[in-house]
Amino acid sequence: MCEMSGKDAKPLRGNWMLQHPMYQLMKSLEVEDSEQLHAAFLVYMDLKEVRQWTDVSCVKHPELQVVLLEGKEKEETPTQSILPLPSHRSLSHKSIRQVLDRGFPVLLCAVASDSTLVYQRMTDGLVTPDPPAGPFQDVGRRQHRKRKQQR
Repeated sequence: MCEMSGKDAKPLRGNWMLQHPMYQLMKSLEVEDSEQLHAAFLVYMDLKEVRQWTDVSCVKHPELQVVLLEGKEKEETPTQSILPLPSHRSLSHKSIRQVLDRGFPVLLCAVASDSTLVYQRMTDGLVTPDPPAGPFQDVGRRQHRKRKQQR
């Protein structure tokens, strides 16, 4: 397929993604898993174009043979590692440990076959969750207890 873009533009051939400079850079890392490479590029595009992250780059994790992304959510925030994986892939504890041992906060990004992205923050150990935000009340359980006592 050949398309024209703009008044005096040269013809565009094939899939634009395959010609994107970042995709070419990821491909040059020589990761054998083309599905993971594709997932990494989709996550890169989401981070840069949608979420407006800064300093997003890619590196090869030699032991896991995957493309990792590194970037900052905002200019003043620390660098994070992002592990993009097709959603049907499984991870071992050892592979999670290898990514966490790099020293950066880690986001796992599951990439579905329809290009849906789901991010999950990974931590080294257990983390206490933040309390819920907003005017929440525990009305449901209290009313249930009252009804139970009245019977």
